[in-house]
Amino acid sequence: MSKYLVLNGPNINLTGTRDPAHYGSLTLDQINARIAARAAELGAETNFAQSNHEGELIDIIHAARHTYDGIILNAGAYTHYSYAIRDAIGAIEPMPVVEVHMSNIHAREAFRHESVITPVCVGQICGFGWKSYILALEYLCMKD
Repeated sequence: MSKYLVLNGPNINLTGTRDPAHYGSLTLDQINARIAARAAELGAETNFAQSNHEGELIDIIHAARHTYDGIILNAGAYTHYSYAIRDAIGAIEPMPVVEVHMSNIHAREAFRHESVITPVCVGQICGFGWKSYILALEYLCMKD
């Protein structure tokens, strides 16, 4: 059975109450429950982590290389400037990492258009709300 980590960065813990126009009204726990249910349908297992701290996210990414078959990563604001997270993803290659965002970062403020982590991820999925995670999971489960 494939096992995937769903890793969320800063402020994603406030999903459901923070800017629902961009991030929706579901809480992170509700989103995680939907991801876990879809994973079970696909015959996969998911685990979840969230941190508001860059170093902790890096430690989780490093540890994942020994435990998981892939990572679904919403790095939050770190997407736009964290070369440290980019390097952590690069260090665990060839493990696939799919970058996700609930909002369409390309239709928002100009500073959100640039992702420094995209080049080391297998792809980016954005703009589909909580379903961005489901699309990433389906890709990972069906990539072979």
